[in-house]
Amino acid sequence: MEHDVRFTLSYKGGISEQHEIDLYDIAQALIGFQRSIALTTHLVLNNEIITQAPSLKGAEIRALPAKSGSWEITAGVIITISAGIYKLGTTKNDSPIGHIIYSVYDWLISETLGVHVDYSKSLKQLYEEAKEQSYELKTVKEHQLDSLMEKCNTAIREIHRPIYKTGSAQQASIISNVNGRLIPLTTSLSKNTYEYMNEGFTEEMPELIKGRVSSYNSNTFKGRIYVIEEGRPVAFELSENTRPNRTIRIIVRSLSENALKNYDDEGSLVYCRVLKNKSKAGHLKSYTIIEVSEKPLRDNF
Repeated sequence: MEHDVRFTLSYKGGISEQHEIDLYDIAQALIGFQRSIALTTHLVLNNEIITQAPSLKGAEIRALPAKSGSWEITAGVIITISAGIYKLGTTKNDSPIGHIIYSVYDWLISETLGVHVDYSKSLKQLYEEAKEQSYELKTVKEHQLDSLMEKCNTAIREIHRPIYKTGSAQQASIISNVNGRLIPLTTSLSKNTYEYMNEGFTEEMPELIKGRVSSYNSNTFKGRIYVIEEGRPVAFELSENTRPNRTIRIIVRSLSENALKNYDDEGSLVYCRVLKNKSKAGHLKSYTIIEVSEKPLRDNF
């Protein structure tokens, strides 16, 4: 059977080197593996976020036989719909859809584990190339990617289970197969990436930042802000005391101006007082914003 894209999850270290692994751990890990692929695939095909993996529409995810070596399993994604996806005259072999699914999944895993992937240089370019090939597909927006990451957080944590729970493995990697080309995901899974997801602290002393809002979800009060000093977008959440309409207007204006690339507009920049949320190792994970302004703030501490 020809698959649009395959993902192979393999574990190394511990008893996985003897082609064995704790059964309960791997059962939970595979549920997380399937869920993360299903939600990613559904988003690419249908341009919407689902909360239950069985709600996947337009594709099937099938398990291929495990191979000898370190413990591994391959999931093959087969797209079962064509209407609205392929224009007349195009074929699946001509379509970059498998590469797009891979790229979104790579973004999901990498960003969840603290490795930044430049959206504008990866996914946007792929969608532009797809349009040139008469490929019908709605572009996944950055705020949708943030929502996908939130919905898959537990699933990705569970993929770590053989590593953190029983130690029957010490490391995991995911390799994609797109049109016969093997492409490893940017980030491997390890005890360190598990700790990044689950162990951390919030600094007590507020700091001042300035940046441009690149995504925002009005339902969760969460988003991303490109912080000049960090050189990358950083996730944020507005604290409960920072959610009046005036604050939202400042956030939304920045988002709007940056979406239009009006970087010279004074509303493009926002100034925030934040608490930094860091991993156990001290890496910045996100901000809790406690004050927002259109003008530079003073450091009162």
